[in-house]
Amino acid sequence: MPLSMPQTFSSRLPLLPPPTRALPSPAAPLNHRLGLKRWMVAESPAMLAIAARAQQLAGYNLPVLLLGESGVGKEVLARMIHDCSPRRDYRFQKLNCAALPEELLESELFGYEAGAFTGASRAKPGHFEICDKGTLFLDEIGELPVTMQAKLLHVLQDHRFNRLGGRQEMFADVRILAATNVNLPLAMAERRFREDLFFRLNVFSLHLPPLRERTDDIPALLDYFLERHAEELGCEAPPLPPALVERCRRHPWPGNVRELENFVKRYLVFGEQAWLDGAGDAPAPPPARPARAASQLGEGLKEMVHRVTSDIERETIARVLDDSHWNRTLAARALNISYRALVNKLRLYQLYPTAPAGRSPLN
Repeated sequence: MPLSMPQTFSSRLPLLPPPTRALPSPAAPLNHRLGLKRWMVAESPAMLAIAARAQQLAGYNLPVLLLGESGVGKEVLARMIHDCSPRRDYRFQKLNCAALPEELLESELFGYEAGAFTGASRAKPGHFEICDKGTLFLDEIGELPVTMQAKLLHVLQDHRFNRLGGRQEMFADVRILAATNVNLPLAMAERRFREDLFFRLNVFSLHLPPLRERTDDIPALLDYFLERHAEELGCEAPPLPPALVERCRRHPWPGNVRELENFVKRYLVFGEQAWLDGAGDAPAPPPARPARAASQLGEGLKEMVHRVTSDIERETIARVLDDSHWNRTLAARALNISYRALVNKLRLYQLYPTAPAGRSPLN
């Protein structure tokens, strides 16, 4: 059944014309209709229902708000909506609203003219121009500064904006998908998020459950990640013992699919020892060891804290670089460190830009 338009919703944006390529038949089995691994790996009834709902919404030129914990797959679902929509032949662009300071966010969204600020030697289009007729995915929308929320609301209402330093009003036909793990009703109550922007974005919402609530997906995700990362690492994918799969199903996975993927990478290198090193309740306690001096225990704790801190720092730097398209100057500003400090961190953690990877499952 096609999705009926809300009677109370009025918009200046008309529905786009029918796509030139027919969308998959709704009569086909869902997993085959979605191509399964093309967008996501899903076996649980909850995720299959969300995928069906997302595909239904894809053909309508309306905002969709994606909700859920970090790592549940909001970006992958946004890409699926875009790929199933009439806009799929145009640009899909992601902007992480939490990764850049306010002054950089405005220039990223709306662009700027030459001379708009120090260092602006030439004009640059923003995400709204780049995504004309396409889809703009605003990740971490709950972290958007309040002043930027007002400017975004204005663009969502009439699709017109000005570049920084520009006088000419511009128009862009852009579909907005937004995601957050922030409790938006609480943020509105605390005046950290505008109610009018919330109601503009929340025409439809999809809430992705955490991995611990859709354990039927875990075996399929394990198989997918094993196959994918074994190929990347140039090794054979070892079979997963049934007891280990069951242990994974029982684990709460606070980092959701992203944490599960990291566990699979460790498993490919260390085997079942990866469970002891990384996640979950080990099947048996490690053998008893001779007592160690307090100074030795203290040194072990310091090493552990240093390792965990380094992992978090590396992941944060990698994410900010990815969001800034490896513009190291912008990344250094976003991280509030000097350019030289960032370069030193890149050498320390051996971070280098890579070619875009193919589609991934929910992560």
